[in-house]
Amino acid sequence: MIINSPNLLGYIPASIVSLVPSQTELLHYLGLESSTKGITKFCVHPDEWFRNKIRVGGTKNIDIQKIEYLQPDLIIANKEENVQEQVEALAEKFPVWVTDVNNLEEALGMILDIGILTHREQEAATLVNEISIRFASIEPMVEKIPTAYFIWKNPYMTVGSDTFIHSMMELAGFENVFANEQRYPTVNTKDLLKKGCQLLLLSSEPYPFKQKDIDELQEQLPGVQICLADGELFSWYGSRLLQSPDYFAKLRQVLKD
Repeated sequence: MIINSPNLLGYIPASIVSLVPSQTELLHYLGLESSTKGITKFCVHPDEWFRNKIRVGGTKNIDIQKIEYLQPDLIIANKEENVQEQVEALAEKFPVWVTDVNNLEEALGMILDIGILTHREQEAATLVNEISIRFASIEPMVEKIPTAYFIWKNPYMTVGSDTFIHSMMELAGFENVFANEQRYPTVNTKDLLKKGCQLLLLSSEPYPFKQKDIDELQEQLPGVQICLADGELFSWYGSRLLQSPDYFAKLRQVLKD
């Protein structure tokens, strides 16, 4: 989805504001240190940007006045992570590019698009090629493990088939037991048992599950293996994708042991 589309080939952006953590990290990977002026408080990678760049609020609570101060000639947003009304307000004054990423293929396309927008086409193409090679190296599971992936607590929330996390689960070799659901449904432990769940992954974000959550859930799910999962490596769709295949392989080995 594009709002107030910038001219893809007409200029090199000199003042970029990123409203998406994974895409902020991508801008760093592409070498856009000097032109990236504003990021959100959730853009924690890279650390030097988090500490030194101007923060323009959260992904859901954008500080429009701060962004106006920066006078960006490119704002990068995301359909899911940002609030439509806020993005539309920004688009009345500045060029805005809104991404929509639900699977690996769309993530790779997004990287190429941002490469074009920022005149880093070659760097983006090289990154996409390397990510593709690493994902192609993942050994397929003989039999996928029936798995649920929790992103939130009180209430427990999981992921449906139209999410990027679902796509990563499938590529990692896990069968999402809630694949017949959409987006982020609310569930309970009885739902997991009914679905025949054998593995429960508790994400580190957006809710930071800890060992105490495993202990609490294990009492209710005695026959289910429960493990903490790195949410960034399941849900970030920029340059961090380089790390995901190796992480998935190590996670599968830990579960096997």
